[in-house]
Amino acid sequence: MPTTVSSTKFGAYGGQYVPPELKKVLDNLDRELKLALKDSKFKKDYKKLMADYVGRPSPLYLAENLSKDLGASIYLKREDLNHTGSHKINNTIGQALLAKRMGKKKVIAETGAGQHGVATATAAALLGMECDIYMGQIDADKQRMNVHRMQLLGARIIVVSGSLKEAVDAALDAYVKDMSVYYLLGSVVGPHPYPFMVREFQKIIGEETRAQILEKENRLPDYLIACVGGGSNAMGLFNAFMQDKNVKKIGVEPAGLGLSTGKHAATLTLGKPGIIHGFRCYLLQDEKGNPAPVHSIASGLDYPGVGPEHSFFKDTLQAEYATVTDKEALSAFKLLSEKEGIIPALESSHAVAHAITLAKAHPGCVMIINLSGRGDKDVEYVLGLDKNGEEDETD
Repeated sequence: MPTTVSSTKFGAYGGQYVPPELKKVLDNLDRELKLALKDSKFKKDYKKLMADYVGRPSPLYLAENLSKDLGASIYLKREDLNHTGSHKINNTIGQALLAKRMGKKKVIAETGAGQHGVATATAAALLGMECDIYMGQIDADKQRMNVHRMQLLGARIIVVSGSLKEAVDAALDAYVKDMSVYYLLGSVVGPHPYPFMVREFQKIIGEETRAQILEKENRLPDYLIACVGGGSNAMGLFNAFMQDKNVKKIGVEPAGLGLSTGKHAATLTLGKPGIIHGFRCYLLQDEKGNPAPVHSIASGLDYPGVGPEHSFFKDTLQAEYATVTDKEALSAFKLLSEKEGIIPALESSHAVAHAITLAKAHPGCVMIINLSGRGDKDVEYVLGLDKNGEEDETD
């Protein structure tokens, strides 16, 4: 039976709802993480790889064409320019270094869009570790190029039926059966200490952004905008600005085919508190309280839960959460490509779409979009959509 832990990290959310044997492993991980974060050599190694291997700092780019058209100053935090093409590498390098420090020989991970899988496989290759990646069949079909990339990097891909939720289920099952491996979780979700740990490795995004916007504009932005599935790229951006009450933080969830259709993944918008994958958060649920089926054009947002800290932010009004449909995201995907010569990931396109709406309503504002990933992985899939941008209903 799961152990219910009342002490949580983020108000009523987070915690560890796990079997006793897994709680012992997680508590040890928590201790090892705290020691590592205080270790000067660990921090030096991480920063060196962020600079020399990942290519940080990533640029903060003024999208001049889009800004001119919309009458606002629109900046893009270019996480798409990181090695492997997304923000995911910030976290996988950190966790892989920690796994190595703990003497682990193998890492396992889940992936949706494949970006976390690619980043995990990359970190494992770099540090000489074995790597298993669990991926849902729906996502593997959508993201065939990323499957090939992971295999090229030496990872073993285990494809399961379903999408991201089912991939997490399978990865957790494998972890419970063999806790000698290191489970490298990809977002600010899961039982403690994972939400805290992933945020710690992703907060470099916001720290860089804050310094960059002050240098470029001599002021803080009016808006920060980032897509939210599990929520790691948004948390990475928001964290450095949490004391800045005049900076509005907006997370953008997938409305899919429309909120009224039931085919969406708008967890914070329409969900209610529940437990999934060992932690408490806002959760899309069926009438029995089980995680509900979800849908998004973006595989990386296709998850019925969300980070517990985002759940806390929603309740305490420290951040706002909006929704964008598949069609709106696809339109933004094409617009940014045509206007700026930058092809965004479909996940990031949700943030771009909401930013476009916001800029029209607030002329003269300064906003920063976290461009969390590049869209190379999505080009083949987008080309396969019909002229209206709608997916095959068999998905």
